[in-house]
Amino acid sequence: LGVSIGLVTISDETDSVKSLLSLADAACYAAKDAGRNRVHEYSPEDWELASKQREMQWASRITQALEENQLVLYRQEITLVDQGANQGIEGASESSEGIHYEILVRLLDGGDEVYPGAFIPAAERYNLMPALDRWVLTHVFRWLNDDQELLANLSEVAINLSGLTLSDDDFPDFLTGLFEQYPISPDKVCFEITETVAVTNLTKTVSFIHAFKQLGCKFSLDDFGSGFSSYGYLKNLPVDYLKIDGAFVKDICDDPIDYAMVESINRIGHVMGKKTIAEFVEAQEILEKLKELGVDYAQGYWITRPQRIDIEHLKSR
Repeated sequence: LGVSIGLVTISDETDSVKSLLSLADAACYAAKDAGRNRVHEYSPEDWELASKQREMQWASRITQALEENQLVLYRQEITLVDQGANQGIEGASESSEGIHYEILVRLLDGGDEVYPGAFIPAAERYNLMPALDRWVLTHVFRWLNDDQELLANLSEVAINLSGLTLSDDDFPDFLTGLFEQYPISPDKVCFEITETVAVTNLTKTVSFIHAFKQLGCKFSLDDFGSGFSSYGYLKNLPVDYLKIDGAFVKDICDDPIDYAMVESINRIGHVMGKKTIAEFVEAQEILEKLKELGVDYAQGYWITRPQRIDIEHLKSR
């Protein structure tokens, strides 16, 4: 039997019982994260514990947002590099291949929109990502079904999936149910999975990819180069796209190492029969370098900024 304990001192500075319990809960999580079977005592200078408490507060806020539909979706266009290089900033438009979007999610907090970097870590820690991914998928399918003209011109819509969602045994049935409920062709849907998630859950990831590729869905390996960066794993991952981590792309004009990394990922991707997408394309010079290297697609503020999707009328359905 092991015991993890969170210890908080009651003093004259104590605000309330609620704050005490919140700090004790966060301290208990810190004890678990440190290896379990130990006591973690709260200190006002404990920055790690303060971070845990913020995550707990975000977890509560995310749960409320899911229950009250306080989430919004954005779309950002992905375009052919040749096409983007010829058009310049904010010039992307429907190509011969059709429109290609990535779906982004933000959380409404009062009058502000919170970017995913602030709340996704808490959603992952407190196992809220499966519910969040299902919310996104449901509303994307409703949006596409509601706009048949857009659907007809759509090449692909890319939707991110978390590792926790891929580990959810009920998720494949949920996703199959969406395709049965809405007349959206699976070949218009591309799922983005991060490199780290794919490698960590390799068996389940490969099984999921094989199952839904048979339906016609496509897959993209996101942030490639940021995690394990093992080309060997690519042999076992039947993805259609490699999405090159934007950390390498944004400095490609000034850093020869970043240039070499992008060149290497692009070359290996093409040898394996995969198309490549570069993130964080924020200048014409970057786009020209990508064209020089033969990268297939580009995404970033130089191409188009994210645009909010009108789904308010769909939330009540």
